[in-house]
Amino acid sequence: MIAVEKKRVIAFIGHNGSGKTTLCESILFTNKIIERMGSVDQGNTVSDFDPVEIERKTSVNATVLNFEKAEYRYFMIDTPGFSDFIGEVISSVFVADNVCSVLDSSSGVEVQTEKTWRIAQEYNRPSMVFVNDIDKEFSNFDKTVEQFKKLSKKPVVIVNFPLGEGTNLKGIVDVVAQNAHLYSNDKVSVSDVPSEFKERLQKYRTDLVESVVELDESLMEKYLADQPIEAAEISKALSKGYRTGEIVPVLCGSALKRIGINEFIEGIQSFGASPLDNPKMGKLDVKPDLSGPFAALIFKVVVDPFIGKLTYAKVLRGQMKGGDTIYNGSTQSTERVNHIYFPMGKKQNEVSDVSVGDIVAVPKLKDSKVGDFLSDPSNQLSVKGIFEFPEPMISKSVKAKNTSEIDKITNGLTRLAESDPTFHMEFNPETGEIVISGIGNVHLEVTLEKLKKNFGVEAELGKPKIAYRETIVKKSNAEYKHKKQTGGHGQYGHVKIELEPLERGKGFEFVDKIFGGAIPKNFIPSVEKGIREGLKGGVLGGYPVDDVRVILYDGSYHEVDSSDIAFQIAAIQAFKIGLQNGNPTLLEPIMSAEIYVPDKYAGDIMGDLNSMRGRIQGMEPSENGYQVIRAEVPLAEILDFSSKLNSMTSGQGYFTMKFSRYEEVPRNLQDKIIQDRKADLEANK
Repeated sequence: MIAVEKKRVIAFIGHNGSGKTTLCESILFTNKIIERMGSVDQGNTVSDFDPVEIERKTSVNATVLNFEKAEYRYFMIDTPGFSDFIGEVISSVFVADNVCSVLDSSSGVEVQTEKTWRIAQEYNRPSMVFVNDIDKEFSNFDKTVEQFKKLSKKPVVIVNFPLGEGTNLKGIVDVVAQNAHLYSNDKVSVSDVPSEFKERLQKYRTDLVESVVELDESLMEKYLADQPIEAAEISKALSKGYRTGEIVPVLCGSALKRIGINEFIEGIQSFGASPLDNPKMGKLDVKPDLSGPFAALIFKVVVDPFIGKLTYAKVLRGQMKGGDTIYNGSTQSTERVNHIYFPMGKKQNEVSDVSVGDIVAVPKLKDSKVGDFLSDPSNQLSVKGIFEFPEPMISKSVKAKNTSEIDKITNGLTRLAESDPTFHMEFNPETGEIVISGIGNVHLEVTLEKLKKNFGVEAELGKPKIAYRETIVKKSNAEYKHKKQTGGHGQYGHVKIELEPLERGKGFEFVDKIFGGAIPKNFIPSVEKGIREGLKGGVLGGYPVDDVRVILYDGSYHEVDSSDIAFQIAAIQAFKIGLQNGNPTLLEPIMSAEIYVPDKYAGDIMGDLNSMRGRIQGMEPSENGYQVIRAEVPLAEILDFSSKLNSMTSGQGYFTMKFSRYEEVPRNLQDKIIQDRKADLEANK
């Protein structure tokens, strides 16, 4: 069994295309874990094995990989670079003991670099940087590092730097050991640092020493006394500073050419954090005690139509063996663990037992979802609200290409929602639509691609219908007498009602003011039932009616011909007349939104919100140069806001929203809505 202090869990984060997947592939190949390096473009990497990833040539899921080297066990989590899949990044960073932000040396700090870095810092994870693609034509290591220093609020120290760049990349200079690692034909040799790089080396080493001595009193005394500080002392202080989150080390290389890869792994081994160093994680405070009762956190769930559900968890405490029974704190249920695996991309390597710090995959757990805890039944653990995932920013309707497959679509989407906390699905009974919600357009498109490839059914995305309401704005009176003679018993029901508008959100009230037995008591419920039936569809566009009080004050009956159905019909017709007389109007849902944008875009976004009939409620500064704009916006206007915000802020803005209330639609917009509604109803007859 690998000692806990020799385990390393690393989450790779960064912008799409920065080379996270290639870096993981290069690490595996360099350490002889795989026989050859795959290519993202060719769709044959260990990480990107999902059919959607292969087709799109990019990561859309977090993938766990593992290997052993020199008595150390490494778990690597390759996360997606698209902001639409930020949920995968959040849960992966949470269970990681180390975070590595991968930067493209020719592109520098990009949008997703900033977003994912903020997540790592919010969770207080020890974090480092790997500047990748040094072999690219327009590589600029120093510029990239300077850009990152502006993003990081902590001291950024260079641990190694490139020996040349672009086509002149020859190797890596080790700042601590003060030597050069020269690469030639897959062979590495150690030599003195070329003279033209010595001045640069001294600058970086001075910066590194000045940063680490501040963390160690004895080193500070030696530094102030101009005494030499040995490489071993620097490494020890660097390790301490990194593990406590006080220093951000920078390493570099070329994942594609496998330059700097061994140096990266040696760095992780030397100064990287183990599960024993992991700080308290938000609400979670479980000490990584190897001899303590078993506890693990589920951070990923994969639902496959063929192999079933595969649950990924990090062991936080104790040990687990195949055949053990575990307790799920969320569902308050127990399940038997028949098999345990160490994940390796698509493949799973079965193991007999696991312990603190291991990332494991457990198949066929029925009751498991992201954020649940698995624990020893005799020492149950349950902590709620561990992960804070962003609310979906965009919603679209789903239409089956083959109407006979609607049940398959519903089932498939439900199962996909089990594995993705940022994806929501619901059936809207008012509009008769399946509505799916996610972080962005790509998120929803990928979900439908998974539906097709994994569950064999096709669906199309559309614009969801708005759940409008109808109401009245003034009091009205109505009377209707239902009288029908068909031979034998006829039908007779006669009602007089008054309609009054109610405050928004008050719903419906029925008031019985019948005196003197104008309508017998046993027919009053029939009148109310008829009116409630009338609430289902108003007189403008057939939308549900809301915020109305109906007062039944008079009517008449027939000893023989009156019946429940007669009074129901009379009530429905009277209600429709009352709506017409009450100056009917449409109501629309208003959303309360919080929009997060960089300072420089705040003015443009507020202008756009105003053009969307939005009302700005306020603005206040957030972290890292962001502003939070609070606004109320009609749902009809904000449906397509996600793509607009993405375009206007170059992908840096994001927002959350929730339902607030209903408000009257401006009269000048109602005719178009009503016409479209009638056309839709006619088409669906």
